[in-house]
Amino acid sequence: MAASGAEDAELRRACAAAIGGAGSKQDIVLAIRVAKGRGILEKLGRVAKPRVLVLTTAQNSSKGQRTKAFLRVLKYSSGGVLEPAKLYKLKHLAKVEVISNDPTGCTFILGFDNLRSQSVAPPQWTMRNIDDRNRLLLCILNMCKEMLGRLPKFIGIDIVEMALWAKENTPTVNNQVNTQDGPAASVMTQPDLKVTVEKDLVSQAEEEDMEALLGTYVMGIGEAEAFSERLKRELLALEAANVHALLESEPLIEEVLQGLEAASVCVDDMDEWLRIFNVKLRHMREDIESIESRNNKLEMQSVNNKALIDELDKLLECLRIPSEFAASLTGGSFDEARMLKNVEACEWLTGAICSLEVPNLDPCYAHMRAVKEKQAELEKLKNTFVRRASEFLRNYFSSLVDFMISDKSYFSQRGQLKRPDHADLRYKCRTYARLLQHLKSLDKNCLGPLRKAYCHSLNLLLRREAREFANELRASTKASRNPTGWLEVSTGSSQTANSADTSTVSDAYSKMLTIFIPLLVDESSFFAHFMCFEVPAFVPPGAPANGTKSESDGNDANDDDLSLMDFDGNNIKRNNSGELGTLNEALQDLLDGIQEDFYAVVDWAYKIDPLRCISMHGITERYLSGQKADAAGFVRKLLDDLESKISVQFGRFVDEACHQIERNERNIRQMGVLSYIPRFSTLATRMEQYILGQSRDLVDQAYTKLVSTMFATLEKIAQSDPKYADVVLLENYAAFQNSLYDLANVVPMLAKFYHQASEAYEQACTRHINIIIYMQFERLFQFARKIEDLMYTITPEEIPFQLGLSKMDLRKVLKSSLSGIDKSVNAMYRKLQKNLTSEELLPSLWDKCKKEFLEKYESFVQLVAKVYPNESIPSVTEMRDILASL
Repeated sequence: MAASGAEDAELRRACAAAIGGAGSKQDIVLAIRVAKGRGILEKLGRVAKPRVLVLTTAQNSSKGQRTKAFLRVLKYSSGGVLEPAKLYKLKHLAKVEVISNDPTGCTFILGFDNLRSQSVAPPQWTMRNIDDRNRLLLCILNMCKEMLGRLPKFIGIDIVEMALWAKENTPTVNNQVNTQDGPAASVMTQPDLKVTVEKDLVSQAEEEDMEALLGTYVMGIGEAEAFSERLKRELLALEAANVHALLESEPLIEEVLQGLEAASVCVDDMDEWLRIFNVKLRHMREDIESIESRNNKLEMQSVNNKALIDELDKLLECLRIPSEFAASLTGGSFDEARMLKNVEACEWLTGAICSLEVPNLDPCYAHMRAVKEKQAELEKLKNTFVRRASEFLRNYFSSLVDFMISDKSYFSQRGQLKRPDHADLRYKCRTYARLLQHLKSLDKNCLGPLRKAYCHSLNLLLRREAREFANELRASTKASRNPTGWLEVSTGSSQTANSADTSTVSDAYSKMLTIFIPLLVDESSFFAHFMCFEVPAFVPPGAPANGTKSESDGNDANDDDLSLMDFDGNNIKRNNSGELGTLNEALQDLLDGIQEDFYAVVDWAYKIDPLRCISMHGITERYLSGQKADAAGFVRKLLDDLESKISVQFGRFVDEACHQIERNERNIRQMGVLSYIPRFSTLATRMEQYILGQSRDLVDQAYTKLVSTMFATLEKIAQSDPKYADVVLLENYAAFQNSLYDLANVVPMLAKFYHQASEAYEQACTRHINIIIYMQFERLFQFARKIEDLMYTITPEEIPFQLGLSKMDLRKVLKSSLSGIDKSVNAMYRKLQKNLTSEELLPSLWDKCKKEFLEKYESFVQLVAKVYPNESIPSVTEMRDILASL
């Protein structure tokens, strides 16, 4: 204990020094060592940090000598000296919570309500033992109660247990007070630390009752034994009085018992009477129930007989076949005038068959012989009508198409493009739309042959219309063929520059799509509705297939009132997409073969101008983006195939252009700008003019392939003659940049290759200029290179003593290299001028050459000044003036 007290005194002195050094004059109430940690850091393996918690007080003279309480956190510096870390005001202490995860109970959290970030978990303080924890918490509790008049919230701590601990442990707490004479030790004993929590165990009302009880007695609180004896005597007197009262009330009890006996006799008599009445009532109830049962049976029999008669009447009505419907179903005509009666007969037949099925018919009637016979008769009527109607519709579809094919006025003729018009065909087919719907409800299997017959007949008509239209479209379009050898070696520049206008080719292809794509979509939509496919609509109402408002020519499928209706006249919603695969197969039969005429137009356009593939690709992509309905699957597939074919054709053109570029390798030594460099600029300009919609990717891919081939071929041609390789490269890369400058500002892909050419140009210039400089000043810069190599291994002062690097050698090199500097510079200029074929590049190259020479000479001057400080050589400024004067 003595060692612990000495340790506490030493800790107090260290804390006082730390607090006093910070400029604060406060009294230390308690100082204790703790370990600071956070839950997540300990899980990560971080070690808790040692800290010292100090409870201090300070007098506030500005507020009437009011005492303030603080909690200070001191930490150890790198030298082991305590220094202030944190300062908390006890008036903001809201809660004290002991961590439940710590089985020792020595870890707790002090929660303050004025922290800036409540989302950050407060630090956890761990004491050495429970005694240290209780000492600190008791001190905090007393200071809060005495100075603040309130207590913080305690979580996980038993206040009574702490009070008992405070009674058992009466340690003396050294309190260090700062006085004028210096720090002085004071002692705080148990009465100062006692927590008066026992008052909280008795309410104020109970305390007042106890005081009133004690006030009725004259004796003092010190006579506890006399007070206890007096209470016992009074209790015995009260119990004796109660026994006496019970004995005096015996006559009254006897009188009450006699009254109870008389009442019991009366109750027995009444019970006998009730049993007699109960027997009589039971007999009467049985008679009444017998009468009611007979009446209920008679009433039930009457109701059943009436219901049976009604049911039989209904059943007879269901089993009766009207004569007019039987005549229509078995031998009636399918003319347009008779279709209303045929539809009514179909509706009756459908309803009659449904009424004899179990969901609509009582199951008890399902096995009746009359019902089975009538079902067989209705089934026979159904089969007969379905067979007759199917045969009529197959012949009707074929006759309609044959009539249109035989009339040439329906198709395009020489000198006249004819837009296909199926308004009359659809009007005639629409007459039998309700009939097809009822055929489907009667027998779904009958629609398969009907759909095939319709597809076969209409396919002949559509293919004939597309073939005649495509032939007349090609014949009526006048356009001259453009050359395909854009980058050919033998092609003249005037031939590529004066290419003919071939916009009519793209217009013809666009007209082909404008006419037939909406037609095919409308035909697909009409076919799906007409042939009763339960699929979503192809085209949203009011939205044409190609995204533009088209003229109303009677081909709009949205005008076809083909919605299936129930017997009340209400439209039936179609949400089933199970027939989508069957519909696409049928559309394949309906439209198969028409794609060949589209391919023929694409091939024709490619032969006239291969670059028109770009605009045709954009046109196709625009139509393709408008076809989003699943049911128009064949039309979307047709556009996909067209787009793929156009891409393949354009790829052929790009491949041929690459082969034309590669043929330049076979020529004998070439100097100057290669022919395909300026021609590519013309080609790129024309390609940019043809871009429509989303054709950018197609053109960018072509740019990538062409420019990659151009650069690869240029490198091969340059390497064929290493002596002039850099000259060929820099001239051609410069020509590439000059020709594509305007396009590179607006085309990102060409801008990428422009920068690539710029880098290659700079590299070629640097190599060529270095060669020219070293040809004239080789000894000078080789001497500088030797110096640089030796400076990695020896000091600059030792270099003049090396073989070949003495001051005499330096003077020889300077004399041989710089004595005729004007002649050497003129020789460099003549050499640069001699190798170039593009005179416009000479000024910029000569400026680069002078700049590169001055940089090398400046580094040489710096080396000489460092290694030969006493040697005088021409300065960089003098050399710059010499170059400027030449």
